[in-house]
Amino acid sequence: MNQHEPGAKLDAGKLRMSLFVVDMAKAVEAVAGICTFGAAKYSDRGWEQVPNGIERYTDALLRHLVAESREERDPESNLLHAAHAAWNAMARLELMLRREA
Repeated sequence: MNQHEPGAKLDAGKLRMSLFVVDMAKAVEAVAGICTFGAAKYSDRGWEQVPNGIERYTDALLRHLVAESREERDPESNLLHAAHAAWNAMARLELMLRREA
């Protein structure tokens, strides 16, 4: 199909975001809950400024994974340790990718 024809869409090879956001909507929502809790506890986007963030979010990720072996939910937030672990993994990854850019 010619890119100028009606209905043309040049999206072959592009990321299929719905495979993450839509297909894993419950997990995305759980991690968004951690974002909301953290923003209320600290500040909006304050996590980006944490010194040694990659190391500290790695430690927090591991703490939540270990805590999950004892209890399902974090006592302070009442949210799943798995969601806290996922958020920390995402924060860690985001900082790593920003460092590469």
